[in-house]
Amino acid sequence: MTNFAYAATRRKNPAARLAMGLLAGTMLAGVPTMAFAQEEAAEAAAPAVQQDIVQTIAVSGAQRLEPQTILSYIKLRPGDAWSQAAGDGVLKDLYATELFSTVSVVNNDGNVVITIVENPVINRIILEGNKRLKNDKILPEIKLSPRQIFTRSKVRADVARIIELYKRQGRFAATVEPKMVELSQNRVDIVFEISEGPKSKVRQINIIGNEAFSDGKLRGEMVTKQARLTSFLSSNTSYDPDRLAFDQQKLRRFYLTEGYADFRVVSAVAELTPDKRDFIITYVVEEGERYKFADVTVDSQIRDFDDDAMAARLPMRAGDWYDAKLVEDTVEQLTELAGTFGYAFAEVQPEFQRNAEDLTMEVNFVLREAPRVYVERIDVNGNTLTQDKVVRREFRLAEGDAFNSLSVARSAARINSLGYFQENFEINQVEGSAPDRIVLEANVEEQATGELQLSAGFSSIENFILAGSIRQRNFRGRGQTIGLSLNYSRYSKSAQVSFSEPYVFDRNISAGVDIYRRDLNSFNFRNQERNTTYEQSTTGFSVRAGVPLTEYLSAIGSYTFNYDDVSLGDQFFTNGECDITRASRFLCEAIGERSSSILGLTFNYNTLNSRLRPSRGETISWTTEFAGLGGSEKYVRMRTRMAKYWPLGSGFVFSLAGEGGWIRGLEDSNRPGVDDVRLTDRFFLGEPQMRGFDIRGIGPRIVRLNYITDPDNPDGPRILTPLEEALASDQRFDDSVGGKAYYLGRAELEIPLGSGAREMGIRPSIWVDVGSLFSVVQPLLVDQPNGRQIRVGDQLVYTGPLLDADGDPILDNSGNPVIGETFDPTAPDGTPNQPAIDPFSFYREVFVGDSASPRISAGIGVNWNSPFGPFRIDISQVIKKQPGDDTKTFSFNVGTQF
Repeated sequence: MTNFAYAATRRKNPAARLAMGLLAGTMLAGVPTMAFAQEEAAEAAAPAVQQDIVQTIAVSGAQRLEPQTILSYIKLRPGDAWSQAAGDGVLKDLYATELFSTVSVVNNDGNVVITIVENPVINRIILEGNKRLKNDKILPEIKLSPRQIFTRSKVRADVARIIELYKRQGRFAATVEPKMVELSQNRVDIVFEISEGPKSKVRQINIIGNEAFSDGKLRGEMVTKQARLTSFLSSNTSYDPDRLAFDQQKLRRFYLTEGYADFRVVSAVAELTPDKRDFIITYVVEEGERYKFADVTVDSQIRDFDDDAMAARLPMRAGDWYDAKLVEDTVEQLTELAGTFGYAFAEVQPEFQRNAEDLTMEVNFVLREAPRVYVERIDVNGNTLTQDKVVRREFRLAEGDAFNSLSVARSAARINSLGYFQENFEINQVEGSAPDRIVLEANVEEQATGELQLSAGFSSIENFILAGSIRQRNFRGRGQTIGLSLNYSRYSKSAQVSFSEPYVFDRNISAGVDIYRRDLNSFNFRNQERNTTYEQSTTGFSVRAGVPLTEYLSAIGSYTFNYDDVSLGDQFFTNGECDITRASRFLCEAIGERSSSILGLTFNYNTLNSRLRPSRGETISWTTEFAGLGGSEKYVRMRTRMAKYWPLGSGFVFSLAGEGGWIRGLEDSNRPGVDDVRLTDRFFLGEPQMRGFDIRGIGPRIVRLNYITDPDNPDGPRILTPLEEALASDQRFDDSVGGKAYYLGRAELEIPLGSGAREMGIRPSIWVDVGSLFSVVQPLLVDQPNGRQIRVGDQLVYTGPLLDADGDPILDNSGNPVIGETFDPTAPDGTPNQPAIDPFSFYREVFVGDSASPRISAGIGVNWNSPFGPFRIDISQVIKKQPGDDTKTFSFNVGTQF
């Protein structure tokens, strides 16, 4: 109001304005004095106001926790001033502990009472509905556990964690519903009800922006695959964010190898379908232009290398489509080349010059200057049992030698092949005391080299099998091998003791000795039943010594002495002599004891990258054996084997293998129908060497054909079945007689499966086998058409008496048995004469199968490292065979260890 009055006075006259100004100044000067006086008067007049002070703090409702423990969680203390903010602070402090479900605070004239309800204690964690992920996979990942305090935040966190575990399994539709079951004494059971849902598959992969390559071609380059009926064994059909990122790199790598240097993935989006069952992945790409190589040069700053000469040997040429993978490989090859000349620290850097006008790419490989390096020291670390020399003698480099990267790689491979240390062992290269010095470190991790194995199994060949062995591959830490093995089955038994020393007197000479006993029961088949024929017992020993000729070629000399005893069962004997009507003549001739003194020489060439599951390299061996330096047997035997493996990429491995053998006796038997090589020294072929055929199912054999009665003339003479019908019939005997020459070839493609199948150890393959067994002197054959006449070859060796109806010999007028080839149907007394002998004794033997023509079979097989042990199954189809061959469609072998 004063301002308004002042403003009005200004409008009247100047004198009034002056009077008002003096009055205002006087009033303003007195304001501070008046205000101060009023304040003092108010303080004197106002009564005193006391603020609440906390006198006591009490806790109500505590069960498990002590009140003092609860009070330690809050900041409020007796003597503090009480306010609403102080009460809120108590609530915040107690709720922050997550120990209480409800908290309230009341102040009664300075007496503060805190009333709490404690969170319950967890009694059990129960998972329901989980089948794909078992309890032992989920419970370690969640935070809640029995005897802990229940909190809702932990429950929510554990629900999210369980759902995340299922997402990692590709089950994005999984849901988890937590429930709490209240128990006595403030305890609860926490139940997670899990709905796993189906595994989320990749329903569709869409690619936008590609013109040079089809969608199908680009999908083939990706690891992630679309879910189809044919991909039920693959785990790559499930959605994985990491795999999505990897596929982008795969696409880029593919385009760069095809010359598209500007290619890029603009975006990659994975959309979950509304039902959360599948994903749809969409890639947006920009291919860009396609480039060719322009000039490709080498700029070597190392004087030992000629730039032009190295450039002339590069794999790419001007005008070729640009290939980034080829550039990477060239960098690696040039680095290895420098390493082989001793430049361990050489660096190869490709420099690119892109010309967008003519779409060309110039590449200059710069080989940076580096000193030639020498091996200063070789350190072996980590070996506690194995002696240093066992590792050092595998090095292809010595201290003071010029560094060579190929020699280092070969050294690592040789140490890996020992099998004493960790897999994928590598030799570390460390800078030495000077720029031209390098230290090679072999940091090994020893693993168990002793093997104790007891196994039992069932084989389609051997039926029930028991085997046991004990072996130490690093005996006394010297790299020696010592072993004992025992094997038992229905048809074979063996025992062997062996010892080998890879470095005799620390020289690069290997030596070994084996002592063994082997018992083998040979057999034939009748009505699909296996019948034992001859039994062979072999007792002997073998000593050997080997020397390396080159890094990959070695020679091994050996001496073997065998004592063999071949016998037949009592059922094949009549009056103490081998009966050729019960056992074929060739079996009777095989009976006896003999000894073999054998000298052998073997050459081995081996570049395989693994002895157990090779995927690259080749192996060739040639063995020559001479028997005749003492002993009763004299022959020369040769055998060769070879195999080569190629990795085809993406886990495919293709292999070709072949073998062959030949044996020749050095003494002529001088007997018709008798070969110069004994039955037990010949080769045999069939399962398991050649699939699709039974054991000893290929090659020369004697088939016993039964005579049968002519159905149109039951009382007439006996006739033979047709050969083809007899060979196809199960009602026959056949015996393999072996051969003196054989060959066998195999082509096999190992097919990779998804990671799930690989983890189970499943390795399928498709294969083709080709082979044959042949070259043996045809034995003299037995022909017994009527039970009285027996011919061996063209010679009549037995004519039996005529029999009457009771099976007694028919006597002539002089009382002697009637002997002859003519059958008289009527006896002298007028009664009929009928042969009283087993119809199966009317037979003749036929020699078949002695042909070098190839037998061919094809099929599929699966190796599986099952929980019961290694399992192999093959399903075969014989494409080509010879008369007499025994085929087999299905074969398997399974065993277990315990």
